[in-house]
Amino acid sequence: MISLLKKIQDVLMRWWRDFTLQTRLLAGATLVVSLLMSGLTFWAVNSIQQDARFNDTRFGRDLGLLLSANVAPLVYAGDTEELARFSYSFYQSTSSVRYMLYADDEGSIYFGIPYSDASVQSSLTLRRRMQLPDDYARNANLPFVRQHVTPAGEVTDVFVPIKYDGNYLGVLALGINPNPTVVASSNLTRDVTVAVFVSIWAMVILGAVFNALTITQPIKELLTGVKNIAAGNFQQRIDLPLGGELGELIYSFNDMAERLERYEEQNIEELTAEKAKLETLVSTFADGAILLDTNMHVVLVNPAARRIFGWEGRDLADATVLQHFPNAVRVQLTRPLFMASAGESEGMEFRIVLTEPTSRTIRVLLNTVLDPTRENVKGIAITVQDVTREVALNEAKSQFISNVSHELRTPLFNIKSFIETLHEYGDDLSTEERQEFLETTNHETDRLTRLVNDVLDLSRLESNRRYQFGEVEVAQPIEQTLRTYQLNARDKKVSLHHEIAASLPPVQGNYDLLLQVLGNLIGNSLKFTEAGGKVMIRAYQLPTHQHHDSLDEFIRIEVADTGIGIAVEDQEAIFDRFFRVENRVHTLEGTGLGLSIVKNIVEKHSSQVHLISEVGVGTTFWFDLPVYQAETSPMVMVATPDESETMDDVSAELLSTQSSSDN
Repeated sequence: MISLLKKIQDVLMRWWRDFTLQTRLLAGATLVVSLLMSGLTFWAVNSIQQDARFNDTRFGRDLGLLLSANVAPLVYAGDTEELARFSYSFYQSTSSVRYMLYADDEGSIYFGIPYSDASVQSSLTLRRRMQLPDDYARNANLPFVRQHVTPAGEVTDVFVPIKYDGNYLGVLALGINPNPTVVASSNLTRDVTVAVFVSIWAMVILGAVFNALTITQPIKELLTGVKNIAAGNFQQRIDLPLGGELGELIYSFNDMAERLERYEEQNIEELTAEKAKLETLVSTFADGAILLDTNMHVVLVNPAARRIFGWEGRDLADATVLQHFPNAVRVQLTRPLFMASAGESEGMEFRIVLTEPTSRTIRVLLNTVLDPTRENVKGIAITVQDVTREVALNEAKSQFISNVSHELRTPLFNIKSFIETLHEYGDDLSTEERQEFLETTNHETDRLTRLVNDVLDLSRLESNRRYQFGEVEVAQPIEQTLRTYQLNARDKKVSLHHEIAASLPPVQGNYDLLLQVLGNLIGNSLKFTEAGGKVMIRAYQLPTHQHHDSLDEFIRIEVADTGIGIAVEDQEAIFDRFFRVENRVHTLEGTGLGLSIVKNIVEKHSSQVHLISEVGVGTTFWFDLPVYQAETSPMVMVATPDESETMDDVSAELLSTQSSSDN
């Protein structure tokens, strides 16, 4: 029941909300007027009824007194027959009397009309008694009047005492019918008032429903449609079969919505194409690019940024970018990002060391993206540059300078010391001592020359110069290298051997650079191979399936020795600058740049140098060279362009495109 009332209440409230203010005021005014008129009408009817009751009371009192005076002698004499005859005659002569009852002084009814004495006696096993007020006997001189309602209508009861010669004989009770004319008039007035009230409200309700169906509902539909259009839902249409001005208004609205939808589709296609172009452009950046809105949610992120922060396959739209950044980046960028979003700064730069997903150093550039008036912040552009290699190169450069300074200081100090000794004490030295000092000075000068030459070679190799690559017969640089180091090997009592496969095709390379590679490798092998050892150089063609990098044909060149070998912990750093095994064994001298030069030259030939070594057994270096192809370009330029991209213009356009697409 409660739920039903609740539903009815909701329906009425929703129905009431659909009305316009004018309709509500009209309904309120109608309600007040109808209630006022109905109240006045019911007050008038009630006044008429009160007057009618008063008249009935006065009429009944007078009639009772008159009848009591006429029947008192008969009651005193006990002439019941004459009393009955008189009463019947009086009862039949008027329609105003509903009933007549006679009761003795004890209240027992002994005669009544339309009841007979027999019916009174037989209606109940006990005699009926008339219930009167307790003090009625003391006030028996006055009639007692009251009204009560019966199924046949309201009746005025009049109780008149019967006295004769001062003796109280009993009570005469009369039932007086109300005036039929007054009753009919009152009922008619009440019925007409109710009918008018119901008719007025029926007309008001029908008018409200008609207003809601014909005017309010279409206007409400139009209002909803306008709100949807304002929100960007251009598919909104209104389908109401109405004519006239309201129908023309609905038709014009639908036509406007259709035009806006076509324009939006065309505009979205253009914006989507422009956005796709810009996203493609940003995705090609070598640096990481992240574009944020003013709430610091990711609008765009390119693959480079995903790779740097380990965001591959992650959905970044569910939270702010700060929740996705690694902890080190979050600590550094939280405050600057809030400052940038508030427009308190336009550009900031940070250098952060990351430990995950991999150890690297990054440079982060923050730039606010402003609107054309440069007053409002539209977003934040973040450029992320992986400067790990740059940091490593700077450290290597510092280390290189330190090592070069150290390596140059030692021979220069030795040369200066011996020359000063010869200059100051030359006359006191013997010929053998002077010869020894001059040999040492010459040796240190050669060492200094080798160091300078190696540094120049390495610097030249790492510069952006061009090298001529062409057809090279592998046997030629191998044989020239063997001839160069034959005497050195004989002095150290180390045997030099070579195994060059027959009919080897030429390789793609630079003759002088390959000669330098072989010279460094053979020189290292002779340096670390003891007397009686052997150094072997091999060249042979690899089967195609043994080379995983390409399906082209390759020639492998190996330089093996039976020297002291290289420890496992040294094999990782053997190609670093100024790293020397003699730093561990303290037996031989060298610049520590030979293998760095070898590695650099081999990489210029698009290959890599490998080694396998065991301490006390020997070491083998090898690398692969591609077979010469006639269509291969003979000129190769090694360049490292400086890529410095700015995201400001691109970010502004992307944010503008994103905003337009969202709208």
